Amino acid sequence: MAAADDLAFHEFQEATNLLAETPDAATTSQSDKLTSREHVAVVVGEGVGYGAEEEEEEGDKTSLLQEEKPQPRFWTFDYYQSFFDVDTSQVLDRIKGSLLPHPGHNFVRHRLRNRPDLYGPFWICATLAFVLAVTGNLTLVLAQRRDPSIHYSPQFHKVTVAGITIYCYAWLVPLALWGFLRWRQGTRERMGLYTFLETVCVYGYSLFVFIPTVVLWLIPVQWLQWLFGALALALSAAGLVFTLWPVVREDTRLVAAALLSAVVLLHALLALGCKLYFFQPLPLQDHVVPAPQATPLSPKDLLSTPARPLTT
Repeated sequence: MAAADDLAFHEFQEATNLLAETPDAATTSQSDKLTSREHVAVVVGEGVGYGAEEEEEEGDKTSLLQEEKPQPRFWTFDYYQSFFDVDTSQVLDRIKGSLLPHPGHNFVRHRLRNRPDLYGPFWICATLAFVLAVTGNLTLVLAQRRDPSIHYSPQFHKVTVAGITIYCYAWLVPLALWGFLRWRQGTRERMGLYTFLETVCVYGYSLFVFIPTVVLWLIPVQWLQWLFGALALALSAAGLVFTLWPVVREDTRLVAAALLSAVVLLHALLALGCKLYFFQPLPLQDHVVPAPQATPLSPKDLLSTPARPLTT
């Protein structure tokens, strides 16, 4: 008991001397040190403390970061693999967004969410090209059944024409648009800009509405075909305009109006060209009028026919 009192008195004097020298200093008793040491010993001895688990998790994260592969180059297949890493629900959600455009709904912000993909645009363009070629041939087959005078032969070259047309439009037009917007961004500091892949993704999904429209063009009613084409063009062009408007509105009114008009005009030319080229009627067969056959004369007719005098 006396030893404990001496220890406490000794600690009190040390604390008094320390406070006299440095008033802002903090003191710690020997008993507290012993208690903390015992607590640390218990935690380390058990080996199941929360701090140990946190240290293990941090170590795992550090090792994972160290094992991360470097970003692949853009000319390698690994670079483009991430753009095909989408599931069916994401693709269907983006298709739905392209079919139901409305003002104030940005396709890039609400559907892509900084994760553009090339899987959807690639297969949409491939499907549209294939459906265009097949339905164009089916239209002529059905026309031949209604009118046997129509001559039909399979037109396989339409598959190549459709593929080249659709893929060139889905890549070259976004490239030109992205380049123009990038150039205008240098003159307008407040002007935003989509990435090239986001622009390609927007154009690719905007073409989906033409797939069911091309199938409906099999109906042999001209005014109904033009009506379906106009509705598809309106939906697709509206989606492009609503998506591009937040970017071009920071530019001058003249440039914004001219750019959006050019986008709609090119879209209309694509739809009109597909309608006139792939669904044109075949020319009718040339009807050759048979020459009248000469009827042979009987001997009586030959004798009864008076001879014509020869004149010199």
